[in-house]
Amino acid sequence: MIGLAYCDKAGRIFYDEKAEPLADGGIVRAVADEELVPAPAGTVPMVLAARHPRVTRGVERRRQALAVMLPAGYTRLLLPAYDRDAGAPALPLFGYTFACAIDETLHVAAMRTDEGEDWQPRTFAPGELEQLVERRVGAGNGNRVLQQLATCSLEYSCFTAQNVFLERGEAALPVSPSCNARCVGCISEQEPETGVPSPQLRIAEEMTARDLASIAIAHLERVQDGIVSFGQGCEGEPLLRSIAIARAITMIRTERANGVINLNTNGSLPSALKRCIDAGLQAVRVSLNSFRPRVYAAYYRPIGYSLDDVFASVRMACEAGLRVSLNLLTHPGVTDDADELAAMREFLRSVNVGMIQTRTLNIDPEWYFDTVGRPSNPAGMREAIAQMRASGVRVGNFTHTH
Repeated sequence: MIGLAYCDKAGRIFYDEKAEPLADGGIVRAVADEELVPAPAGTVPMVLAARHPRVTRGVERRRQALAVMLPAGYTRLLLPAYDRDAGAPALPLFGYTFACAIDETLHVAAMRTDEGEDWQPRTFAPGELEQLVERRVGAGNGNRVLQQLATCSLEYSCFTAQNVFLERGEAALPVSPSCNARCVGCISEQEPETGVPSPQLRIAEEMTARDLASIAIAHLERVQDGIVSFGQGCEGEPLLRSIAIARAITMIRTERANGVINLNTNGSLPSALKRCIDAGLQAVRVSLNSFRPRVYAAYYRPIGYSLDDVFASVRMACEAGLRVSLNLLTHPGVTDDADELAAMREFLRSVNVGMIQTRTLNIDPEWYFDTVGRPSNPAGMREAIAQMRASGVRVGNFTHTH
């Protein structure tokens, strides 16, 4: 029996096994057993203020809707279904996943899609991370990249930033304060009229090639199979700084032959990407929310480029032999729409992409549907992932060294 999980206004969680909750997968419907797993460690429950859960018999207006954020390595399958009070503000930029109760235990609509030790939440002893950061920054000779990574580690709990100080896995190299897209759900720069705060502040200056290379070289000295990645959530579009990136890559490879040099990008500027490839870039992760031009443009609001340029960058990187991943911003009811899946299959037939990394698109679901439209025929996120795999593409959530 699938029961309702809900909150009171104080945020306390309650279960009602007699009320069956509905989910939103683009259309409001009952949830299937195979779409549910016990809430994994690291799940974060959230109160949806001024929103009330939908159940099979109507709306529970005396109760507050509940959603959860998933830990790394899981892909969201469904959204919570709710009714919003008149005048309720937009939700903050988090990933809202359906949750329910089974035998008085919290369950979530998700599937495990990847595993990676370096991406698991780590519990620090009091002051442990702060000491690591202080020691490294103190020895960094004023390196501005390192100072930014300290902020991202301590204030935003960014794993790739923390990895620089923990000396493991994929290390962040933020480089660009500017962007050529105005993403509706941008996590580092929201327009004031949206009324939605950015979860983090965007870097305010252009990082130098020397400072970037210094961090990367030190990381690869300590982590033989490490990854260093330009392009992070605290910045704009790194391809706008392709000259600095290319110079940094040359400096890195002059000192270190090991590890992988990666770039996270929107793929908007094929010529700039080629400059980085010619300098020695080995892997690229290209972000997009859709394989359909209209849906892509509605969310990204690109400036001076189109989805065709993104596709051209992916093809060029594949032809150059890079390890190519698509960073797919997934959202139930959009990612699994029948027209979206057809467009995805058509593109994947034309390229040799190594992996699709599914990412929960952090945005108010109603805001996103208002932006890109409700689906005509959603197939379900499990089916969407099955079709990705059937196209011969690995599905995961992290960049791997192998």
